[in-house]
Order: sequence, then C-alpha cells, then structure tokens
Amino acid sequence: LVDAQWLWKENKRMKRLLENARLKLPASMEDIDYRSPRGLDKSVMLSLGRCEWARRHRNVIIVGPTGVGKTYLACALAHKAIREGMAAFYMRTPKLYYTLAMARADGSYARVLAKITKTAVLVLDDLGLAALTDGERRDLLEVIEDRHGAASTIITSQLPIENWHEVIGDPTIADALLDRLVHNAHKI
Repeated sequence: LVDAQWLWKENKRMKRLLENARLKLPASMEDIDYRSPRGLDKSVMLSLGRCEWARRHRNVIIVGPTGVGKTYLACALAHKAIREGMAAFYMRTPKLYYTLAMARADGSYARVLAKITKTAVLVLDDLGLAALTDGERRDLLEVIEDRHGAASTIITSQLPIENWHEVIGDPTIADALLDRLVHNAHKI
C-alpha cells in the first residue's frame, strides 16, 4: 500500500513537471538518431544524459543550421532532467522578450523574472534569429545573470557562437552574456 501510494505521487509529480515544462516536442534521449550525418557525438550525448551538467548548474549550447534537430535535442535534455526530478521550462527567445516586455508593462516583471530564474533547466530556443533591441538584450542579460551559477540554461541557435556579438549588438552586454553562458557550457 505504501509503495502504491509513493508510486502514485511520483507519477503525479512527473506529470505535473512535464506539463509545466511546456516542451515543444515529446523528445527523449533514447530516441535520438545518431545515424544521420550531423556531427553529433554519441558519447557526449550519453554523458549529458546523466544530467550532471544540470546538477552542477552548467549550460548547454546547441548550434547548427535549420533542420538538424537542435530543438529536439534541447527538449530531450530537458525531458531527461525532468525524469531526474528537476523542473524545466521551454520558451522561444522571441516569446521570452515579449513576455518580459508585457510583464514590465503590467507590473509583474519581478514575479515573472523570479519564475524564470528559479526553474532548474530553462530551454531558450532560437537565440539570434534577429538583432536584439536594447530592451531585449538587457532582459536577456537579466535572465542569464540571475541564473548564472544557480541554474542551467539550454540555448539553441542557428548562428555560430562567434557571431553572437553582432546579433546582441552592444559589445559590453555581449561580453557579459557570453561570459556567463559560454565559459561553463557544453557545446554541441
């Protein structure tokens, strides 16, 4: 009876974490296809699948052209972190900027930022689709600064990391962002 109750509670908790994560794709580490030629190292992915990066508050940056499965990999890593008992949340970066702008307008900015900050694994999909405005780059810096060393962030982008300075725009903010993101990140 105790085992049944514990299992029921764990299943309910897992379902809640998965629903709250709002992952774009129902991806899993076990379903990753290593046969297609996209430069994906199976040993690196298996290592990341142990979620030690999330426990140590490290980041994962996934870069590549359209259609190689960046979002799938990010969702698979987040799904694995959820199965390990961590909370995760998926958001496209344009929606992040919009959400924070609306929160600033209605006075809930601090509450929204706190929710984003306390999530153990945050997936930011499609970073750098367009040049950032001043407000967007400041919001992104605020999110990354608050999470630095306290939580993990998975970022996907079509742009190579060396081109992020151009998209971010402001060299000082770009340096600060890259310092917090890249130096403690696994790069795929």
